[in-house]
Amino acid sequence: MTSFSTTDAAFEGFRVTRERPRALLVWAGFYLAINFLMPFLLVGLGGENLNALEAAAADPNVDTAQALKNVMALLPLYAVLIPIGLTVQSVMAAAVYRVVLRPEEKGFGFLRLGADELRLILLTITYALIAVGVIFGVALIAGLVAAAAAAVMGPAAGLAGLAIGIFALGMLLFGAVRLSLAPAITFAERRLSVLESWSMTRGQFWPMFATYALATCSVLVVVMLALVIFTAVTAIATGGDLKAVQNMTQPDMGSLGSYFTPRMIAYTAFGALLTAVYYAVVVAPAAVIYQRLKALRPSSLVEL
Repeated sequence: MTSFSTTDAAFEGFRVTRERPRALLVWAGFYLAINFLMPFLLVGLGGENLNALEAAAADPNVDTAQALKNVMALLPLYAVLIPIGLTVQSVMAAAVYRVVLRPEEKGFGFLRLGADELRLILLTITYALIAVGVIFGVALIAGLVAAAAAAVMGPAAGLAGLAIGIFALGMLLFGAVRLSLAPAITFAERRLSVLESWSMTRGQFWPMFATYALATCSVLVVVMLALVIFTAVTAIATGGDLKAVQNMTQPDMGSLGSYFTPRMIAYTAFGALLTAVYYAVVVAPAAVIYQRLKALRPSSLVEL
């Protein structure tokens, strides 16, 4: 039996953006500031190496050794971008959780950088390490089973391998959905919770999967329609110059001057707003699901 409304949870993010327009604008401004910071890092630490890799991706006769050299030269850039990405992701997720679970903690658009955000960063790192181990283990087991099937089944082994692959992906998806409330629990209860989501979501996989699928599909439709309209308006404004429109999504990172064109600035600002909406819609459902399950089954939170 479903313990929460699938549609209510799926569309909670849209409700948040409708009822909290100031918060949405603050989130968009936050993303805009980050997006304007990125070019300084990309050009300063990546620059020509990023352009070279982009060119190499389109070249069938690419020099593998040179491409590898370009990748290695970008390691300092990744060392800076990864912590920034983790921080931005956790700050935004915490802001959305705060709107749903602690609306009294308004602050500046519900944005903060404190213990809640640090716990979410630690949880993300923990899950990333677990995911690497699980994916490696599943791939190893699937490979061994596929090899055994090939020895026994001969020509039909291809179908067996496909079935094994689908089953493995299904198990990974099942685990991801069952553990998806961990960030919401970690935020709401102010403690790191890695496995507690598993016991809380027992019997709730399909309603949760439907909720996440509905929320994701809905926001993707909104984002795609918005981008189509923005692209059409930009194309009209540039007299039908499709090359100029394409350059917005593939900017020249050789210098800051070549990166910060008027069209690129407009595209970045518009993208920041869409990203804020996207984050609200994909993060909010877990907060609502946690809220409902916690209220209905408070005794089910047992640490595994």
